[in-house]
Amino acid sequence: MASQNPTVAAAPVATPKKKKDEKISNVRGIRNAFFVIIACAIAAVCIFLFAMGAPGNFEGNDPAGHPLNLAGTVYKGGFIVPILMTLFLTVIVLSIERWIAISSASGKGNTTKFVSDVKADLAMNNIDAAMQRCRDQKGSVAAVIYSTLVKYKEMDANTVLSKEQKLTTLRNEVEEATALEMPALSQNLPIVATLTTLGTLVGLLGTVMGMIKSFQALATSGSPDSTELSTGISEALVNTAFGIATGAFAVISYNFFTNKIDNLTYAIDEIGFSIVATFAATHN
Repeated sequence: MASQNPTVAAAPVATPKKKKDEKISNVRGIRNAFFVIIACAIAAVCIFLFAMGAPGNFEGNDPAGHPLNLAGTVYKGGFIVPILMTLFLTVIVLSIERWIAISSASGKGNTTKFVSDVKADLAMNNIDAAMQRCRDQKGSVAAVIYSTLVKYKEMDANTVLSKEQKLTTLRNEVEEATALEMPALSQNLPIVATLTTLGTLVGLLGTVMGMIKSFQALATSGSPDSTELSTGISEALVNTAFGIATGAFAVISYNFFTNKIDNLTYAIDEIGFSIVATFAATHN
């Protein structure tokens, strides 16, 4: 009796999953600035009430009396002061946060030297050495370049696509990798930009309210109340100073970090162009 040899359907061979690309970039930062604003508001109110409003800052240990020092004078600025302090503290905290984030995004060492070294590796067609530099540098520029070099090697081994299609793929990879990195760099900067105007406007509001109090003191019958008059002037001047300080610091911070981000973007554009140009020159 002939033995049956049934044909067994060959099971599909499990293809190992492609190893996920190493994470090169290490951009740190605060994702939700709302909690920063709340914390700054609490700190501002506490400073206003318990430090500036301490009885020892006023004559007769009475907060309603004349201030004896600068803290008491600032306290006389009224309820607008803690609002301005909140804005000012928010600018300071977010500026420190952006400094840490962009410093980590810049990676290790000098970015200009890193770009120069990678371009030298590309000139010698030493892609592996360039990828190793990206692993060592660990910045946003390195992350974009590393991702593009991975795609470079894929296109190098690809025998289906035409040269123009490969070049287009490389350009798209640079753009996509850049689009993934840039939001982490500019995060929270729109809030700082908003505070440049908001701080000045709130300070102006406090100034107007202080002047209204001063004119009300002058309008009273008989001799003007010197306490009311000085309180109104203090409120106007203190709020003006806080508003200007907040707006000025926010403008400086925003422009400084925007310039830092622009420098990183220029570096990415430069090295991305070099990668595409190298591929075009070394492939037919």
